[in-house]
Amino acid sequence: MELTPTDVWMLTSTALVLIMTPGLALFYGGLVRVRSVVNMMLFSVSAMGVVGILWILFGYSMNYFADGESGFAGSPLKDFGLIGTDPASYIGVGFGAVFAMITAALISGAIADRVGLGSWVLFTGVWSTFVYFPVAAWVWGGGWIQNLGSVLGTPDVIDLAGGTVIHINAGAAALALALVAGKRVGFAPGSHRPHSVPLVTIGAALLWFGWIGFNTGLAAETGEAGLILVNTLGAPAAGIVGWIVVDVLRGKKPGVIGAASGAVAGLVAITPSAADLAPIWGLLLGLIAGIACAFAIDWKYRLGYDDSLDVVGLHLVAGVIGSLYLGFFAFDDGLLTGGDAGLLLVQTVSVVAVAAYSFTVSLVIAIGVKLVTGLRVPPEVEEAGIDSAHHGEEAYAYEERAEIGGASR
Repeated sequence: MELTPTDVWMLTSTALVLIMTPGLALFYGGLVRVRSVVNMMLFSVSAMGVVGILWILFGYSMNYFADGESGFAGSPLKDFGLIGTDPASYIGVGFGAVFAMITAALISGAIADRVGLGSWVLFTGVWSTFVYFPVAAWVWGGGWIQNLGSVLGTPDVIDLAGGTVIHINAGAAALALALVAGKRVGFAPGSHRPHSVPLVTIGAALLWFGWIGFNTGLAAETGEAGLILVNTLGAPAAGIVGWIVVDVLRGKKPGVIGAASGAVAGLVAITPSAADLAPIWGLLLGLIAGIACAFAIDWKYRLGYDDSLDVVGLHLVAGVIGSLYLGFFAFDDGLLTGGDAGLLLVQTVSVVAVAAYSFTVSLVIAIGVKLVTGLRVPPEVEEAGIDSAHHGEEAYAYEERAEIGGASR
């Protein structure tokens, strides 16, 4: 089969999105205590393994409705995995796999410092099967959300690269899992400070780098690559400014952690909308997301849930903002750009439906995992650090200098 320019760009985009999950591992790894870095990074890496296998076996076939059927209505293996599929679709299989990987990995930030790898792997496999795969089918595979506009006589739901499928889905699941896992030992503002600003910076850079492929992967077919690129650069840039301004106005000293988080907030918000907003509205969206998320990450202390690395405050909040924002500012159909309330209606329905489904099912899965594995590591392991006790590795191995002849070597 001869590769088309579209195929080549999708292959490139797949590689870009693939690097995002190791980038997330670095981002999350820098945000946790030094005693839990290996555990935190392994959560992202293990998600790549578990979800990649499940996607090839049956996840891909569950993501597309054919003649009104999906993997849940028919056989999950009917189109791929053990039975095989059309070779022309293999590139799409790979492209979808890297999206599924990072979505699951995002959730892990909510349970840093206190959950064992076995519990996480079990949750990831069950969650991907019963939450991510069907939600992706609803939105992108010909399911009810994708067809909601036709049913209601409104514009179709817009979700370019995963405002609902990835960020709201992962954020709602993270909230459910954090509630079941409970609070870390000593949970309080300032009690678990990030151990490595450089790791966070490198991780955020890789995320932004990969996000180009994340948002533009299908742009070769639509001709909107330039617009998507500008919005994918502009929104996180504005998110950085918004976050820093909020910190300064609140009397906090501006720092790299906040700036990196602002960039992520802008990237999350622009994910569903990069092809449907004028760049000026993309900048405004990034600014709003940066400001809103800077406040939202403090909710966990006020409401009493321990979302360790602010998956809810970043991904759920910015995902909701970016998805609903389209109802006001999307080309032609936005309430303030020549349209009526129809797009806002279907965007709202999609947001509420995905958030409610993901939270409810994730809560059930998390409770089930807790019954089977206990979910959390023992308190003494949490205090001493999971890395050495559970993984036999340390993020930083410092060898003692040998004194030979009075000289250090």
